[in-house]
Amino acid sequence: MKVVTINTEKIKDIFEALALNIGGKVTFDLDEYTLDFNNSFAKGSIIGSSFNDDISYVQFDMTFSADVRMNITNPKASPVYFAYCSKGNLSHSFGILGEERKLKTFQTAILSSKRDDENVLFFEKDVKTKFTLIIVGTQIADKNQPNSLNVKVKETFFENDLREDFFYLGSYNLRIGEKIEQLNAVTQTGIVRNLLKEGILRIILAMEIQQHTDDLAATSRDANCLTLREMEEIKELSEAIKANPEEAFTIKSLSKKSGLSPNKLQEGFKMIHNRTVNDYITHMRVLKAEILIRTSDLNISEIVYCIGFTSRSYFSKIFKQKFNCSPKEYKFNLNPLAITA
Repeated sequence: MKVVTINTEKIKDIFEALALNIGGKVTFDLDEYTLDFNNSFAKGSIIGSSFNDDISYVQFDMTFSADVRMNITNPKASPVYFAYCSKGNLSHSFGILGEERKLKTFQTAILSSKRDDENVLFFEKDVKTKFTLIIVGTQIADKNQPNSLNVKVKETFFENDLREDFFYLGSYNLRIGEKIEQLNAVTQTGIVRNLLKEGILRIILAMEIQQHTDDLAATSRDANCLTLREMEEIKELSEAIKANPEEAFTIKSLSKKSGLSPNKLQEGFKMIHNRTVNDYITHMRVLKAEILIRTSDLNISEIVYCIGFTSRSYFSKIFKQKFNCSPKEYKFNLNPLAITA
């Protein structure tokens, strides 16, 4: 087993240690580090940044050719780690001899160890793993700043100073996964990229904390929770609808395609998207219509037909609800000379 040790006190130190142990080349641009590697030991990339309020994040997208144990240390502080697995799986333990807990695809975890105690991650060989780690409190909390995010996060989970290891494994959550995809989709550069990523990262952090609160408050969590297979089916259906919203999707056809009952479909879409199945289909059609209005030469009637609506008046109604103007007004505002019937 290959052993990799990183210290999370400084993001620069993390990437220097990773490059030394894994290989590859580190690039740096406005506080964002990227490590790309393609060798006999590992293939993939790792990116990470530090932001205000003592927040950092590291994102792994890689496949190891051998089992790997990654020891995460921070002798000066006891950070709170927020983890999410987008693909594959990995295990965690406090120290080498601690109990191993598996973090599966679409699951979130929150953990923190006693000072001088390592967090250990185990990666299986030949398993492609996408894993996001948000780190809060890499430095010792400043008691003179009681309202800092670092202090507030620790107060949320620990009433007093941390004296015991803390581990919480959350239920499956696709909303966090979608927000992480949004984080990865940022294409801007420079300060704009930095600001956008920081904003999305704070939303992800809030979602992870909220899920912890919701899970603790749930009285019948297992009864209302989708299985991993069901989550994967809902994700595939969501992506199919998003890619081709104009298709004549029905609850019956989606149920037959996925093998999920209509009730399970509705439960899954409400949990993941906070919408019914039909509302999600309509939402995706309106979003595609907005893209076509901006990027094509089609008139409004043609767009209505292209995205699967049969009523132009109904389309105009729901479009106005989302964009606060009619499709015709929207097109005119983009290009006053281009508007047609």
